[in-house]
Amino acid sequence: MHLIADTHTHTVASTHAYSTLSELVRAAAERGLYALAVTDHGGAMPGAPGPWYFQNLKILPRRMEGVLVLRGEETNVIDFDGNTDLAEEDAPSLDWIVASIHDVTMTDKNPTVEKTTNAWLKIARDPRVNVIGHSGFQEFRYDYEAVLPVFAENGKLVELNESTFTGRRQSVANCTAIMKLCKKLGVPVVVNSDAHFSALVGRFPQSLRLLDEIGFPEELVVNSSAERFRAYLRRYTRVFSDPASNETEEPG
Repeated sequence: MHLIADTHTHTVASTHAYSTLSELVRAAAERGLYALAVTDHGGAMPGAPGPWYFQNLKILPRRMEGVLVLRGEETNVIDFDGNTDLAEEDAPSLDWIVASIHDVTMTDKNPTVEKTTNAWLKIARDPRVNVIGHSGFQEFRYDYEAVLPVFAENGKLVELNESTFTGRRQSVANCTAIMKLCKKLGVPVVVNSDAHFSALVGRFPQSLRLLDEIGFPEELVVNSSAERFRAYLRRYTRVFSDPASNETEEPG
């Protein structure tokens, strides 16, 4: 399977990452990617970008080095009621939102399956969110069978995150279970690097190996073709419909 977009990456604006936006774009171009989403962390994460960062993403060219650039954020889920740190004043400037749970940004430090299930069900109904980020954390397990169909019904892409295989090995079994259930239920997914350094952009070897091992259908992987990815953008984002974007027609 060949992937044409990487929709979860971080620049030096998230101060635990190590490459500039231009370096990420250049890496994406060198790997032949059609699209790249730059998704620095929301404000609840230590070392997050400062004020006005997300609003000012509108200055970015829509295409850089031939790559379609999506202006994004990895918003942090902050409680089990499904609230996030996505600022109302930032949302209009953004094309692409990845919602993720991190223990450091949660106000309630006592997760249960029931609480986390409730949080994801609320997030599923947030129209601003596109991607459910790395949801296989063992400490934040949820009722996959109850929640995954709701993600699909609401246009949320379930992420298989390459960095899980290097930084969150304890989550691999849960991620495998999630992918198997997505296959069974027909839930669309997206495969991302979660790159915090340019050399990792567009590299998904272990994720692709897992999908191959379980016989995951390519048609459910939204970033496995430009046509499939553009169809998602047309339906769930403003990238091709917002006149201010100067990208009213999909690139060839």
